[in-house]
Amino acid sequence: MVSGGSSAERDEATDTAKKKHAKSGRASKGGASATEYASEAAAINAGGAGGKGGTDGAESANGDNAANRANGDYVTGDNGGDGGDGDAERSSSQADDLAAERDKYLRLAAEYDNYRKRSSKEMQAAYSDARADAITRLLPVYDNIERALNTDCSDEPFYKGVEMIMAQMEQILEGFGVKPIQAVGEVFDPNRHNAVMAVENPDFGENVVAEEFQKGFTLGDKVIRFSTVVVANPGQ
Repeated sequence: MVSGGSSAERDEATDTAKKKHAKSGRASKGGASATEYASEAAAINAGGAGGKGGTDGAESANGDNAANRANGDYVTGDNGGDGGDGDAERSSSQADDLAAERDKYLRLAAEYDNYRKRSSKEMQAAYSDARADAITRLLPVYDNIERALNTDCSDEPFYKGVEMIMAQMEQILEGFGVKPIQAVGEVFDPNRHNAVMAVENPDFGENVVAEEFQKGFTLGDKVIRFSTVVVANPGQ
């Protein structure tokens, strides 16, 4: 007797057993007994149950695997958190590197700006020194023209020509920014005057320039030649 399972399953098992006997040729010998059919049907039914159980086991195993994968996902999520920390550290390191490079760039820019300003000042100073040196070399010519004008001359046209040369010389010096230093009647200034003599003269006050031997000049704020003077009534 076939036991276990539903009525439909038992009928299906019995039909399967009959088909099996028919293929093996036993049906041509008078057929199998009901007992044999029942035994084989029970075996088939039992096998089907086992197959179903195997299927259920596989499904259970798959469920466990899914659960394990889910747990793995959580673990992977934790590792992802660690990866996030790594990304944060890399970002922080990159920010530090960027700040260092920016500081280096600002320092370099400041150094270049200082170099540019220093170079400009040095070039300007070199130009001023060269101009002052050139003008200083021309001053003896000015002195000689001045001496010629202070000399008595009976040839008026000649004297007039010397005056014109002096006027042109003064115009050229003025064009370079050269100015004569005021001396006679001025209080003696050691920063502009070079005293070579001292006299007592009631016509002048104390420590006043009474006479000028050689005219001095300035170029801008720089004295390119001191005035050579005589100081009256120097103080004690």
